[in-house]
Amino acid sequence: MSSILEPAFAPHSFQPTPGAVPVTVAPGDGIGPEITEAVLRILQAAGAAIAPEFVAVGEQVYRAGNTSGIPAEAWASIDRTGVLLKGPITTPQGGGYKSLNVTMRKTLGLYANVRPCRSWKPVVSSRHPDMDVVIIRENEEDLYAGIEHRQTEDVAQCLKLITRKGSERIIRYAFEYARTQGRQRVTCMVKDNIMKITDGLFHQVFEAVAAEYPEIETNVQIIDFGMANFVHRPESYDVIVLPNLYGDILSDVAAQMTGSVGMGGSINIGNGGALFEAIHGSAPDLPRNVANPSGLLLAAVEMLRHIGQHPVAARVMNAWLVTLEDGIHTADIASSQTVKRVGTYEFSEAVIERLGRVPESFTAAEASAPTEPMKLPHLNETSPEPANKVLVGVDVFVDWRQGTPDQLAAALQAAAPVNGPKLVMITNRGVKVWPQGNPKTLCTDHWRCRFQSETVSHAEIVALLGAVASAGLDFIKTEHLYTFDGQAGFSLGQGQ
Repeated sequence: MSSILEPAFAPHSFQPTPGAVPVTVAPGDGIGPEITEAVLRILQAAGAAIAPEFVAVGEQVYRAGNTSGIPAEAWASIDRTGVLLKGPITTPQGGGYKSLNVTMRKTLGLYANVRPCRSWKPVVSSRHPDMDVVIIRENEEDLYAGIEHRQTEDVAQCLKLITRKGSERIIRYAFEYARTQGRQRVTCMVKDNIMKITDGLFHQVFEAVAAEYPEIETNVQIIDFGMANFVHRPESYDVIVLPNLYGDILSDVAAQMTGSVGMGGSINIGNGGALFEAIHGSAPDLPRNVANPSGLLLAAVEMLRHIGQHPVAARVMNAWLVTLEDGIHTADIASSQTVKRVGTYEFSEAVIERLGRVPESFTAAEASAPTEPMKLPHLNETSPEPANKVLVGVDVFVDWRQGTPDQLAAALQAAAPVNGPKLVMITNRGVKVWPQGNPKTLCTDHWRCRFQSETVSHAEIVALLGAVASAGLDFIKTEHLYTFDGQAGFSLGQGQ
């Protein structure tokens, strides 16, 4: 075992065998070190041929002044191994601290977050005994792009980014996963009845990719109905693919529905490697030797499969299932089925004692590799011809609190060049307030002022902005308005 950076705990003495696969291990914060220790004890006892390289990431690195939470030594190890087993980490509140998870996913191109969620009933109490779903979440885009601005005294914004390539990549991954894992149905959840352009693009790409997999049943649901229906009837879902934020929320809900969020393992995978972790946080206030290591253990099982050690993965999985069957449970899953309530360390010892046994009430894990291993899909090489893109206007956002919408419109019209685009609409928080606004509409100091014409040049927009500034109006951002093959590439206001 090598040590790239001394972790916050004394690691288990893992003795690699000759030819062992190097893997990076980050114990993390809070309960992370103890559940990592528990998992490594099980892996060694099961005969996992891995050579851990321990690195420190998370709170101790933040506190040392690295706002990313990841030192250069950790990046070097991850680049070398391509595999990271990571305990949960704590992101300090306030300041310029970034989310380590988001940073890792984006830097390494881990665009797919795969979260299997199944019921372990009757051993683990659940209201949904037939639940067996895999949630595949886009990992890099959406609101998690992290592009935020405070623009006025009243208003802050977060940009939602959905790209065609990012959508195709995650959706194609979901279909390939379903095909290779023998899954029958892929459901897409979006909110394109409201976000018609962003979520609409994700829906559009889903339909295009789905046409290439006629053997797989497909369905598209509005996210609010879809989540409500999932909570009521999760057994009717098989594979679900979603944009980032929706997938984050649904996968945590689904994990809790299985009996405990502590049972949830997570795979982050892409062209830059693979990251395996529990879905829960670091729980820094939880007493020691209480946490359930199952989420990280199930992630480690997937790691073993990823590096081709399927027999060891099956050996660990089956011992874990037998432990649950025997009623050896941590506090979070304790119920009338519990024979003995144990802590973190005792649970890991119970799994080790059961290595070599197979479960009776659960289907035993297969030791053989799948006949068709999962491969990362490639994007469609034949992209459509670029659309005819025409600039037809600009939304000018201004910080203004000196009067009514009519007064703002008058000031803008007086300032605008005669030969440039014309003011056609003003909205506040997305609601049209001019012309013919409703005086009951709540207005803040953040106004979107739309100027349009049949065609507009960049020079005309520059002249408009200069005139607006000369009139003493504080413009804080602009968004150009384009049509693509005659179709508006921007949301329309009322009456347009």
